Amino acid sequence: MSSHGNDNEARSEPPGPAATTPRPPDADTARDPGDAPPAAGRDAARIVAVRRFAAAARRWRGLRVTGCAVLLAVALSAGAVAVGGAREGAGAVPGAAPAGRPGAVRDAAGTDVGIPALEARLRAQPRDFEGWAALGLAHVELARTDGDPSRYPRAERALKRSEELKPGNDQALSGRAALAAARHDFATALAYADRALAANPYNERALCSRVDVLVELGRYDDAARAADTADTRRPGVPVFTRYAYVRELRGETDTARKVLERALAAASSPADVAYVATQLGHLARRQGDRPAALRHYARALAADDAYLPALEGRARARAASGDRDGAVGDLERVVARAPLPGPLVALGELYEVRGDQAKAREQYTLVDAWTALARAGGVEADLDTALAAADHGDRKAALRAARAEWDRRRTVHTANAVAWALHVNGRDREALPYARRAVATGYRDATFLYHLGVIERAVGRHGDARRHLSAALGLDPGFSPLGAREARRALKELEADR
Repeated sequence: MSSHGNDNEARSEPPGPAATTPRPPDADTARDPGDAPPAAGRDAARIVAVRRFAAAARRWRGLRVTGCAVLLAVALSAGAVAVGGAREGAGAVPGAAPAGRPGAVRDAAGTDVGIPALEARLRAQPRDFEGWAALGLAHVELARTDGDPSRYPRAERALKRSEELKPGNDQALSGRAALAAARHDFATALAYADRALAANPYNERALCSRVDVLVELGRYDDAARAADTADTRRPGVPVFTRYAYVRELRGETDTARKVLERALAAASSPADVAYVATQLGHLARRQGDRPAALRHYARALAADDAYLPALEGRARARAASGDRDGAVGDLERVVARAPLPGPLVALGELYEVRGDQAKAREQYTLVDAWTALARAGGVEADLDTALAAADHGDRKAALRAARAEWDRRRTVHTANAVAWALHVNGRDREALPYARRAVATGYRDATFLYHLGVIERAVGRHGDARRHLSAALGLDPGFSPLGAREARRALKELEADR
């Protein structure tokens, strides 16, 4: 890594020739800044909306998932769209590489003014191709913040308009890469990132997207080379965090930590401090250092007290430390603003542990609804479906989804998903090679180790099972409220059988 200072084959082509007649922003894209509720009322609006959705889902037990998606869309429009501040999509796909710095649609004070300001600019200058590209990217970033995939078609229209005004401009192409990655169409994302870099080798967004997408495709050696290139061309916080994540995936945790510490020292804005400190918190938590994780999350929240990834990370660290009430409180704040699968499942499991089955079911219903809404927005949501359904839904559907994701990309995360889906369907001998592959790079994740240990126990490899279950609990005793409880129970039984 340089001292100054994180994946997809071509498949689609950009739109055709440029339009000749200027036009104002689309009616469904434009929004009067005054329409947003006051900051103090935004979280309250979201909480009311999500609770209203959950209540409807309880009343209509026979509600189809498509109906749930409609209700969730209403919940999102009531609260999520008004929420200030885009941040990166670390929570969008469990285990996904951090994909960019937060604050893409915020001003220096942290106010959600980006999209309205861009829309006002485009009303005054409708042929501003850079403004259209920025608007498209802002919609992508905000969708990954608030969990509202209905923003993706708006992003696509804005990016298309930018390309119509100036075909082949690198800003629109890099925006296309970010949009395709957000939809989990990683092959197309790589193609657009490569085209953007052919037009401008120093485009930071394209350099970062290329690393992200190579990671998501499981091409870790290529991702490492892409991170080196990005560090040479555009060293800075967005590149440093990706460089660190690639190193962590390869088991180089000390290097990852040093790089993130350097990035934190270089961070100048509250958004960058919150983002990098959160990544340090995640790294510390994944290595079992909960006190350090909590310190990093505290620093992130001191910079931005509403930064959702830090709240979610602190919740998981609190759960691991035995502070379940604190963990529930943090996760309730997170899902009130961004009802995404990871925090919804974590909150549901915490409710289950304390005996509140009705509240737990509400969270799992919201996961199903989010998945349907994501697919309606063009997102390939099979990994989310597989991970949630394996433990809290249709096990056969979980296996179908995991296999579909494996056909698209072969990462440590999809290997883990296939292994667990096979296990819950009683196919442990098939599951074992996938579970081993999930830990083969050196990446240490307590859930992966737990899944491996459970599968090893099922196939009679009791010594290996004891080792991996112990490692999972030693690394993160709160990796999953239900999973950790099962890991302790399985270890006790294995010891009794010795």
